[in-house]
Amino acid sequence: MKTFTDRVAVVTGGASGLGRAMAMRFASEGMKIVLADIEVTALDAALKDFQDAGHDAIAVRCDVSKAEDVEALADKTLEKFGAVHIMCNNAGVAAGGLAWEHSVQDWEWSMGVNVWGVIHGVRVFTPIMLRQDSEAHIINTASVAGLLTLPGMGVYCVTKHAVVSLSECLHHDLVAQSDKVRCSVLCPAYVPTGIADSERNRPEHLRSDRQKSEEEARREENLRHAVESGRISADQVADSVLDAVRNERFYILTHQRIKPAIETRMQDILLDRLPTNTLPG
Repeated sequence: MKTFTDRVAVVTGGASGLGRAMAMRFASEGMKIVLADIEVTALDAALKDFQDAGHDAIAVRCDVSKAEDVEALADKTLEKFGAVHIMCNNAGVAAGGLAWEHSVQDWEWSMGVNVWGVIHGVRVFTPIMLRQDSEAHIINTASVAGLLTLPGMGVYCVTKHAVVSLSECLHHDLVAQSDKVRCSVLCPAYVPTGIADSERNRPEHLRSDRQKSEEEARREENLRHAVESGRISADQVADSVLDAVRNERFYILTHQRIKPAIETRMQDILLDRLPTNTLPG
C-alpha cells in the first residue's frame, strides 16, 4: 500500500499504547482515523488530542470480544468516511500465571479480546476491503509471545499464537483472492504501554474471585517492570508498522534481539528437542 492521504484507518485499542501511536502515525500521513476502544475516558481524551492536532478523526466505543460491537464499528466507519483502507486489530489484554492456575474467567477474558477480537475484525472488515477493490491492509497485533513459549505466560502465549496462525492463513487467503489487499502480523516484545494494567478494563462478569498467591503477585510485578523498562517506544513500533504496510512486509518483528530465541524454538521443533526456556534471566 503506497497511498495514505485521505485514506481511512481503523484502530482498535486506539485510545492508548500501541494503538494510539499507530493511529497518530497514520494520521501524520494524512489518513482519516477511527479510534476504537473499550475505555471511554481514555477514548474521549485521545479523540480530543487528535482533533486538536487538526486530524480528521472519530471515536467509537467498542468491546472487540463482541461481534455486534465490531459490526457496529464497521457501520459507523462507513457511515462517516465511506471506506476503510487500514484495519489494525490491536486491542489486547495480558494475564500471567502458571498454566493450571488460571480461572475460567481468565481464559474467557483473554480469548475474548485477544483472539475473538481479531477474528471479528478479520471477519467483518476483510469483505469490505475486498469489495472496495482498492489498496488496503490489515495489521493484527500479536506478540513475540506468539512465536515463543514462555513460563508463566500460558494464557497469553495461547492467544498470541492463535493471532499469528490466523494472520498467516489470512495472508494465503488474500493472495489467492486479491492483488490489492494484504496483511501483516505485529510481534513486538516489551514496549512501555499500559498492557500490564489491562485488568482495569476487565468486565465485571469475567472477574475472578480466586485469591492470588504471593508468587503470582511477584510475577505480575516483574511483568509490569519488564514492560515499563522496554527500550523501544510505541512510536518506534508505529514507524515499523507504517514501513511494513508501505513495503508489504508480513512479519513485523520490532525487537531484533529476540530473533535468536525464535530460532532456538524452531530448532527445538526440527531437532526433536525438549522446549528451551528462552525467557531472559
